[in-house]
Amino acid sequence: MIMVVVDVIGAGFGRTGTLSLKAALELLGFGPCYHMADIVEHPRRVRQWLDVGDGRTADWDAIFRGFRSAVDFPAVSYWRELTGHYPAAKVILTVRDPDAWYESAQQTIFHHQIEPRQLWRRLVHRLVLKRVPDYAQFPLMAWTTVAARVFDGRLDDRDHCIEVFRRHNEEVRATIPAERLLVFECRQGWEPLCRFLGVPIPDVPFPHVNDRTEFARKQPWRELRLLIRGR
Repeated sequence: MIMVVVDVIGAGFGRTGTLSLKAALELLGFGPCYHMADIVEHPRRVRQWLDVGDGRTADWDAIFRGFRSAVDFPAVSYWRELTGHYPAAKVILTVRDPDAWYESAQQTIFHHQIEPRQLWRRLVHRLVLKRVPDYAQFPLMAWTTVAARVFDGRLDDRDHCIEVFRRHNEEVRATIPAERLLVFECRQGWEPLCRFLGVPIPDVPFPHVNDRTEFARKQPWRELRLLIRGR
C-alpha cells in the first residue's frame, strides 16, 4: 500500500487567495497541491467528493494520493477531519476582509455554475455536460460539500455567509495549536510562509493569481478543454 503524506492543509475558504497559495506551495516543493481547480480539470474526482458529501465514504488517502498539500473547497469543508487524519500536516488559514471576501465569492464561486449568457458558451456548456457525465455532477458535488455543508444553502444571504466565514476562522484559530498554524494573507508574501514551513525564500515574486476578471476569463477555456479531451 502506498503511504499518502499530506504536509500542508489549507484551512481558508475559497476566494481568500487559495489559488495563489497553491502556486506558492508548489514553487516551494509542497506540490502537487490539491485545489477545486483540480476537480474541474479532472471531473472523475467529482465522484469521490459525492461519496464524501453523501456520507457514503471518506477515503482521504485515495482522494489525495499523489498530492503533498491541499487548499480551497471542498477540502476546507472537512478541515477538522483532514487535520485529524494527517496529524503531522501544518495548517495555513488564509484570511481577508470578510466583506471583500463575500463580494468576491458571490461574483465567482457561489454562482459560476449558472448557465452562460453568450450563445457559443451555452452550446459548449451543454455539449460538455453530455460528453463528460462526471462534470454534469459538479454542481451537485459543490452543493453537498460546500453550499449545504458549510453555508446551509444560504449563499445569497450576505450576513449569514459572513458570519459563517468569521466563525470558521475563529474555530480554526481556537482548535489548531499555534505551533501548527499560520494565519496568512497572500499580500504578506514569502517571508512568513517560508519561515513557517522552514524553507528558503525563493528568488521569484510571490504568485498572485485568479482575481475576479481572471476567474471569469478562464471558465470558458476550461470547458473547451474538457470538450476536446472528453474526460
